Amino acid sequence: MSSSNEAATPQSKIISYEQLTQSWPAFEAQILALLETLDLADKALVCDHVALRVNSIASADALRYAFSRVGKIISDNIINGRTILIIELDIPLTLGQFSIACVELPYPSDKVYPQEGWEHIELVIDSKAKDCDTLSQDLLALYPKLSALLPLDHTAEPVQSSSQGLSSQGLISQSLASLAGIKIKMSSPKGDKERLANPTIAFKRDDVCIKVHPHGIKAVIASEQT
Repeated sequence: MSSSNEAATPQSKIISYEQLTQSWPAFEAQILALLETLDLADKALVCDHVALRVNSIASADALRYAFSRVGKIISDNIINGRTILIIELDIPLTLGQFSIACVELPYPSDKVYPQEGWEHIELVIDSKAKDCDTLSQDLLALYPKLSALLPLDHTAEPVQSSSQGLSSQGLISQSLASLAGIKIKMSSPKGDKERLANPTIAFKRDDVCIKVHPHGIKAVIASEQT
């Protein structure tokens, strides 16, 4: 099995493909609720892949084998020091209006996740951004409601409460309250072979996350070949 990772939790149970299948409806419901909160639910966006989180090499190896039986590995790359696989499924997963063709399976790092399994989806927007600041501007132009989370000075702080009154974009406190508890992270992850800048903005609430970036996973994989 392909992995250069030493960190793992030997005592952790191996999560199975069957457990992932059983947990999909609950994950779907959480993601759809977060999409609705972010005002992204009915937008013409592409969901290029869904990602897993595991805490042990044993779990990653078991899922690699299981997913290889229902799809094919189209990328095996090192990102931030750990192996990350992209599997293209024979039959795409359905999540709301999205048809998701690929699954991201990262091997574990030294971080231990409180819950293994489905963790986030990744959306592609119409943007040529090469950095997170530009991506923020493009995202706000398309979806102004996100100004409560992505203010013009790009300080990515979660909204704490509904007592803040009107935002700079005129959103009422009730709207701000609906966004409370959402954490934001901006990053520019890049594989060792990638040549395509793909800045990412992540919106996380509870155990699930929605990431937004300008390039789909297949474009990123293609950049590895140049």
